[in-house]
Amino acid sequence: MRSQLRDWALLIFCNMIWGSGFVMSKLAQRQAGPVFTTFFPITLATLALIPIVYYQNKKANKGNPSFRLPGRDIIAFVVIGLFGQLVTQFFSNWGVRLSLASNGALLMLTLPVSTAIMAYFLLGERMTWVRWVSFAFAIAGVLECSGIDWKNVNMTSSRFMTGNILLFISVLSSAFYNVYSKRLLRRYSPFQVLLYSYVALFVFMLPLVIYVEPEGFRNLPTYTGVVWLGLLLLAIFQYFLSMVILLSVLTRLDATQAGLTNYLIPFFGLVAAGVVLHERVTLAMILGGVLVLASTLLVTVYEQHLESKAREAVVASRIR
Repeated sequence: MRSQLRDWALLIFCNMIWGSGFVMSKLAQRQAGPVFTTFFPITLATLALIPIVYYQNKKANKGNPSFRLPGRDIIAFVVIGLFGQLVTQFFSNWGVRLSLASNGALLMLTLPVSTAIMAYFLLGERMTWVRWVSFAFAIAGVLECSGIDWKNVNMTSSRFMTGNILLFISVLSSAFYNVYSKRLLRRYSPFQVLLYSYVALFVFMLPLVIYVEPEGFRNLPTYTGVVWLGLLLLAIFQYFLSMVILLSVLTRLDATQAGLTNYLIPFFGLVAAGVVLHERVTLAMILGGVLVLASTLLVTVYEQHLESKAREAVVASRIR
């Protein structure tokens, strides 16, 4: 039970970081562009991961830090770096520009569902009654606290169709990264999975940021302390710490269980906006967040407890 509560708390911490990520990004984008705001913190996170993975490889290979990836795994890391990380970041930003914020908030509700479907086909994970109940609670809670403007939701207009499609692809890409990473975690540590996917992402992003926002590099000496704070917080928490924690938890939990906690992102985003940007937080939003929190507790701690009891019962029957 203690380890289950620990995983639940870690996932809440991750979603707290992701929920406040847009505030960090908003601080950084006072002077930096959206592409550079993504590229630069990821580069810093990549540099921080290199010595850690170097030490891991050295320890695993008895003092020899050299490590050669099999060709099929190189392709796998390129795939999750390109179609998992890159597509998620850029299609999300691109889609928001071509659609409505309310459409984006509504489409984000499909992320845990998309994760569950992909986990079923790629990992063979199953949907239990506890997970169905948790999904129902979570969706009800997130609808209560997400602040979706139902009057402005427009999913069918040709004017917003391109943006809606891009947003949905970004959701599928994020789900794909979480699920496919779990397969790689069977052979690699969380630090290795993150570093190798970031290296692939860096290779694709570098020429893009040079072409689209070259002024990001030139303006580095002129950035204010607030902008640097936003960039460093993104690097340390958004792209390093939270991702390492998520991948570590995925070694113990199903992708479906971890994915359901993503419904906490809108709630923590509202709280962060209220604290940092002084935006209004209502009682309904708080109650919705509590409901989502309860659903994540149900699908992680309670379900894991039921599975532990079932395993103990099987062992006891064999002893008899």
